[in-house]
Amino acid sequence: MAWLTDQPSASPPPGERLAELWKRPGLLRIPGTHNALAALLAKKAGFEALYLSGAGISASLGLPDLGVMTLHELCFVTRAVYRAVGLPLVVDGDTGYGEILNAMRVVRELEEAGAAAVHIEDQVMPKKCGHLDDKRLVEPEEMAAKIEAAARARTHLRIIARTDAVASEGLEAAIRRARLYLEAGADAIFPEALESEEMFRDFARAIDAPLLANMTEFGRTPYLSAEQFEAFGFKMVIWPVSALRVAAKAMEELYTGLMADGAATGFLDRMQTRQEFHELVGYHRYEALDSSIARSAVAGAPKRDGTQG
Repeated sequence: MAWLTDQPSASPPPGERLAELWKRPGLLRIPGTHNALAALLAKKAGFEALYLSGAGISASLGLPDLGVMTLHELCFVTRAVYRAVGLPLVVDGDTGYGEILNAMRVVRELEEAGAAAVHIEDQVMPKKCGHLDDKRLVEPEEMAAKIEAAARARTHLRIIARTDAVASEGLEAAIRRARLYLEAGADAIFPEALESEEMFRDFARAIDAPLLANMTEFGRTPYLSAEQFEAFGFKMVIWPVSALRVAAKAMEELYTGLMADGAATGFLDRMQTRQEFHELVGYHRYEALDSSIARSAVAGAPKRDGTQG
């Protein structure tokens, strides 16, 4: 609704708005939203920034998280989510979709789509989920060059450098990589797949920059709360695919029930009502806008003789 009628906002661009949130005391909680409908629900719950997971969007397309999703598909979802909610979006940019020039294009395309930040990781393509085994990394200097190029291409987008080095090279190597990436122009660091509370504390003590924690389920990281991540010294926490996992499980149960019973009535208490759904997507506000414009256009339409009606 706002996207159809509002003029461009005079407020700071998304990247600067996210940076202002980083300056506030406390931890920024950023849930994963795999489409615009999920984003509307997250905004309704009160979240101030959202996360677009490569794994979540890929799964929504029926694809695995192996870097096979295209930049076009990522930007399509980013644009749809930003138009729906207008909140700062942290977007998963995988490995930058290629090398130096590709990473620069990712930055420009995501800025135009409405993103506030992108994180780029130091894996070799085809990349893997950060919580799986046998990840292969590029050399630190190669990743630093990609970060420098991404920072050069942006106007407001914040660059978050993700390192997957802990699993294969150890914590100290990951810290050295993080420092190099900050020198290259990264604004924040995302240390992936830390395996203990002590690792989070040690990383935060060693790195003077906003840090992003990944609280994914069924991975290497123990289940920790937002309050704990804040106490460790982190500035952001994401739950990248939690909403998608819950939604997928609910849909699986519904389809199984439909196949077995031939009816969905047993799931009514787990559905949004028609009214709740319409309120969420702004159905009646769009309908009112359509009616008001149609009426005004008809009322002021020229007659056959050229005069106004």
